[in-house]
Amino acid sequence: MAPSPSSAAPAPASSVPAAGPLGTAAYQAELTRIDQALAGPASRLTRVRTAEGLSDAMNTLAEALNTVAVRLAALKVTSRLDAGHSLLQVRIGVAATQLTGLADETEDDARCGGVAYTSQNVQRQLRTNLSSALVLLQQLKLTFGKTLPNPGPAPAQKPPDNGDILVRRGPNGTGQVKITNGTAKDVAVSIVTDGQPPSSPQVMVYIQATKATTVKQIGGAYHLYFKSGSEWDPDRRKFRSGCTFKKFAQTFGRNQGWQVNLKPMATGNATTTEVEAY
Repeated sequence: MAPSPSSAAPAPASSVPAAGPLGTAAYQAELTRIDQALAGPASRLTRVRTAEGLSDAMNTLAEALNTVAVRLAALKVTSRLDAGHSLLQVRIGVAATQLTGLADETEDDARCGGVAYTSQNVQRQLRTNLSSALVLLQQLKLTFGKTLPNPGPAPAQKPPDNGDILVRRGPNGTGQVKITNGTAKDVAVSIVTDGQPPSSPQVMVYIQATKATTVKQIGGAYHLYFKSGSEWDPDRRKFRSGCTFKKFAQTFGRNQGWQVNLKPMATGNATTTEVEAY
C-alpha cells in the first residue's frame, strides 16, 4: 500500500519563533538589557573607598564586560546594523582587557593619587575605549552606555615651575643643597628636619625632569626625601599616578653645602631606599 502523502499548514503567527537577524527595535531591546546588566558593576567604580576596592571593582566590571561580549557574539543583526554591532564587540573586548591588565597599576596609583581621582580616570578611560562604538550606534539611532558613569573631563594640569618652593616652615639656617634631577620624571623633594616625619618638611621644592635647583637657608640637620610621578595635585602636594617615594639614607649636616643627583649612578656615594607614601 502506497504511503499517504503528508500535508502541512502554516502554524499560527504567534507561535512561530522570530526568524532571521535582529532589526533596530529588537537589537535596541538587547542593548538595553545589556546596559542594565552592566549598571551594577559599573556603578561600583563610583563607590569605592580604598585602593584594593578599586582594583576589585575593575576586575568585576571586566568580567561583566566579557560576559556581555559572549552574549553579543551570539546575536545576528541586519546588514545595516552589522558594522555597529561588530565594533561594539571589539571595543568591549578592549575595555575588558585594559581593566584587567591595569588593575594592579591603578591600585598603586590610588594609593598615591587618591582613590576618587584615580577611579574617575578609570571611568574616563572606559568611556574612551567605548566611544567610537557609542558614536556609531548613535548614528544608527541606537542607544547604549546610559549606565556607564560619566565623571566629566579631567581637571586641567599645570605643574609647578622648576625650583618652586611649595612649603617652607621653621627657622632658617645657613645650610644649602644643590639638587639635580637627572631622571625623566618631575620630583618633589622634601627637606625634613632630623627626627620629623616626611609629611612635615622644613622645605618642599619642585624640580622638573632633567633640571636642577639650589635650596638655601636650611636650618639644622636634615634628611632628603623625594617623590616622583605625573599629574601633580597642588592641593594635596602629591603626584596622582606613577608614584615612587624614596629617601637618602644619610643625614645631611647642619650649616653645610651639599650637592646631590637623584639619578642612580654607578659612581655615586649615597644610597636611597624606598619609603611609604607620604
